[in-house]
Amino acid sequence: MARSGQGKVVLITGASAGIGAGLAREYARRGASLVLLARRLERLQGVAADIEGLGGRALPLRADVSRDGEVEGAVAAGVERFGRLDVAIANAGFGVTGRVERLTLEDFRRQFETNVFGVLRTVQATLPALAASRGILALMGSVSGHLASPGAAPYCMSKFAVRALAESLRGEVRPAGVAVVLLSPGFVDSDIRRTNNQGQVKAEAPDPVPAWLRMGTEKACRIMVRAIERRRPEVVVTAHGKLAVFCTRLLPRLTRLLASRASGPPRPKWDT
Repeated sequence: MARSGQGKVVLITGASAGIGAGLAREYARRGASLVLLARRLERLQGVAADIEGLGGRALPLRADVSRDGEVEGAVAAGVERFGRLDVAIANAGFGVTGRVERLTLEDFRRQFETNVFGVLRTVQATLPALAASRGILALMGSVSGHLASPGAAPYCMSKFAVRALAESLRGEVRPAGVAVVLLSPGFVDSDIRRTNNQGQVKAEAPDPVPAWLRMGTEKACRIMVRAIERRRPEVVVTAHGKLAVFCTRLLPRLTRLLASRASGPPRPKWDT
């Protein structure tokens, strides 16, 4: 029996570590060829070497989704190398945290430049090739795109925006045969909680989420790839994530109350 990814070409942004690297390895196991994008080329080349070790093909390309033109150039290089594009996963992102009164407008701009405009750049750069193959566009959302929490307004705002983009885009590209899949993970092993507000990874920092609450990267990526291959509109990953989204939809007042109290009462910056 042919593997589900056999012969397909998959592009992944933010593929140097965490979920992006996990998705790349999962697709490699399924027989796909990979176009890998990230800012950290050395880490990216390591992922590419892993894929080649699995018998796959990978093209690692340095690209920053927050810069105009870089994703377009990488897409062109990938199509030139492999001849087509079947799946694009807009995965690159990080989280800006902190209370709103203590953050600057620049903090919010930095968050949106990667998590929202970076996704949009990826969408616009890959759609022509995906339309040609009647392929699949996957956007990395989050449970935080359904339920906002205190102390994470920039990140939650960005993921709400990605969810809105997926909903709007789905009807626009359906006539071209392109499917849009929204990936909404909860707590998964990755670098995102070790990344500071400037987007710099602190590899030595401990993950603040306890291990018993996190899903392993490999398992989460299997679930996400299966959903992409089945062209599902959305997949919520992790049991706690599914519970949070369920409660947000059916018990919105109670869920908002619990979320607003999650970090205690707000303390204004002028209250010293």
